[in-house]
Amino acid sequence: MDKVDSANWKDLIVTPEKALEKIQPGMCIFLGTGAAEPRTLVKHLMSSNADNLQDLELFQLLSFGDAISIKELKNQKYRLKTFFSGWVAKEAITAGRVDLIPSRFSRLSQLIASRQIPFDIAFIQITPPNKMGYSSLGIAVDVARLVMQQVPIVIGEINQDIPQTQGNSFVSINEFDMLVESTEKPIYFQRWAIDPVFDRLAANVASAIEDGACISFSIGPLYEPLSKYLMQKKDLGVHSPIFSDALMDLVKSGAVTNRYKENFPGKSLTSYAMGTPELLDWLDGNPLVEFQGIDKVFNPLRIGKNPRFVAIVSIRKVDLTGGIALHVGKGTVTTDTAEVIDFVNGAEISYGGYSIFALPSRNLKGESNIKVSLEDIPNQLNVRESIDLVATEYGVANLNGRTMRDRALALIEIAHPEDRAKLIEAAKTQKIIYEDQIFIEANAHLYPADVQCEHKFKNDVSVRFRAIRPSDEEEMRRLFYRFSDETVYYRYFTPLKTMPHSKMQEYVNVDYGKVMSIVGVVGDRGKGHIIAEARYVKAPNRPYGDVAFVVDEEYQNLGIATFLYKQLMRLAKERGLQGFTADVLSANKEMMRVFEKGAAEVKATLEYGVYRLSIPFK
Repeated sequence: MDKVDSANWKDLIVTPEKALEKIQPGMCIFLGTGAAEPRTLVKHLMSSNADNLQDLELFQLLSFGDAISIKELKNQKYRLKTFFSGWVAKEAITAGRVDLIPSRFSRLSQLIASRQIPFDIAFIQITPPNKMGYSSLGIAVDVARLVMQQVPIVIGEINQDIPQTQGNSFVSINEFDMLVESTEKPIYFQRWAIDPVFDRLAANVASAIEDGACISFSIGPLYEPLSKYLMQKKDLGVHSPIFSDALMDLVKSGAVTNRYKENFPGKSLTSYAMGTPELLDWLDGNPLVEFQGIDKVFNPLRIGKNPRFVAIVSIRKVDLTGGIALHVGKGTVTTDTAEVIDFVNGAEISYGGYSIFALPSRNLKGESNIKVSLEDIPNQLNVRESIDLVATEYGVANLNGRTMRDRALALIEIAHPEDRAKLIEAAKTQKIIYEDQIFIEANAHLYPADVQCEHKFKNDVSVRFRAIRPSDEEEMRRLFYRFSDETVYYRYFTPLKTMPHSKMQEYVNVDYGKVMSIVGVVGDRGKGHIIAEARYVKAPNRPYGDVAFVVDEEYQNLGIATFLYKQLMRLAKERGLQGFTADVLSANKEMMRVFEKGAAEVKATLEYGVYRLSIPFK
């Protein structure tokens, strides 16, 4: 069919029935993706009894619209093929009425360019053309342009309610053979209500993201509250498969500048928009958001060019070795292995990048989402080597570079408190952790999360502080062996040469009802090392605590010990203690200065070369 001049584009407008006459039996039809589904054309296609509409192949990258119903697919007139197993299509794939084509999204452009899939006709949703005769692909810029260059027939569905998005989204109106005016609203996604569990989960995820990081985003109960916690950050970048209302809020807050991005600097990059009419209105002509094809958005090499890229993935289950199970069924958007793996790989390539896998500790049935083994749970992501951080509403576990035993302990620490004892016993039975592993059950409810903070010291050294955990055994062991003989003697009053598992696990498994222990961690999140520890132990018969400190020699004289001392004093007061005691060797002048800098009076008596300190609180 001959194209018409762009000035006379209205001559291309026909009825949906007229457009469908171009279809012949056996044709392969490409449909616009997801929220950009040309719903008027598809609904007419589904409801028509025309003789030419037989034995058709329908291709859609993501299928979660309501126009292609499972009921219609039963009549065998149409066969839906998709590259994405989530949302509505998942049930139909399982039932054998939809064909899944496994493929990494980053490779789809190559697959289509190779013409391995012989498309005959394309239905594409577009905006009305502007005065220059160009329409926008709107809220889905994935492979539509590439398909349009290959198919003999291109039919555009003009929808007045979709935005003209910026980026590689504009197509000339004279590239279309026919136009149909949409009678349907776009597919809207209402915002998720904020669940208290997901709110705490989002806060923990946000705590693991630093200023200047570049993030991926999606839609769902995790991402809705996540944006409000990320609003406290500075100079974030966005390289995301999906742009949502929550992400719009984050950009509007000023936390996103895209200043440090290497790939499309200054722009928030995406391929899809899914959200409310408010989001679509905000995106209309918005120069802050760059829409590009999936060859650019899902390409791990392009993702990895962004320094400190953080892939944030909502997951369903995790086992004690770091095995991941993604979501399945309706509600799944970008948590299929084909999409997740590209962003996880991009995070691995990125300088300072990492991945955060987030899930509530329990499912809606009250069952633990942290398992000893995933067994036959579907939709698994087999990339244990690429798992950096796992977050629940109870904290963040660092799995990067850790042994299976350390991984198991770290994950048990963020399981639901009521599930930890069973996980410990199961892990012992499976030989995942030591059979003599200490577990203080009361600690499941006593872990002092309020200790967590971050402080910058001299020489611009930033240290993160938190309460000690059982999974810190190996890091504390390494800290011990970095000490000089003098430091060991000052701390333990004896020339210790070894710190075996039996001793160290007793040290890190503290009873938080009686002991407060704070560790200081430096380095990138997910790759940090313990460089300091301070603790007090409550006296059995009086409201005092015996206090002690140790700081890695490389980080001494920066003020870390003084900071720890003040933190311990604050925590002790809050927990009802009335003072500290301490024993300090007379030769340990540095430690004496730490106590002298505190806000409390120090009473000292010297006995046999040891200062016995009594420090009553005011």
